[in-house]
Amino acid sequence: TIVAAADGSALGNPGPTGWAWFVDEGCWRAGGFAHGTNNIGELSAVLDLLQQTAATDEALHIICDSTYVINTITKWMAGWKRKGWRKGDGKPVLNLEIIKALDEAMVGREVSFEWVKGHTGHPLNEAADQRANAAAQAFKSGTPLA
Repeated sequence: TIVAAADGSALGNPGPTGWAWFVDEGCWRAGGFAHGTNNIGELSAVLDLLQQTAATDEALHIICDSTYVINTITKWMAGWKRKGWRKGDGKPVLNLEIIKALDEAMVGREVSFEWVKGHTGHPLNEAADQRANAAAQAFKSGTPLA
């Protein structure tokens, strides 16, 4: 099983946005956007992790401090899809492009999620958080990601 943390960061929310996932010092990625929300960053981290590990048959265990992301994928997405990508109140689902991509990326995958409280010293979560924040800072300052 691949164990990875995924995290997002937005400066201003909305504002410059970063995302990152982290397995270990030799296996991680980060990116971002000039303008987005924390939820977009969080979702993007999980999507990229799924895409980057798509060629493996290994199960994936994702550590995440976002209940929004976990609930989106494990509880809400199937119902939204059945309702034409509408929420229970009839309003359209936010972040739909990323959520549809997550739905596709989950097909045939063995994925589990673990919620951890953010900023409490969990080593993988802290590493992902630091990289997501650095990505958001890079987009804020207009400097390339390191």
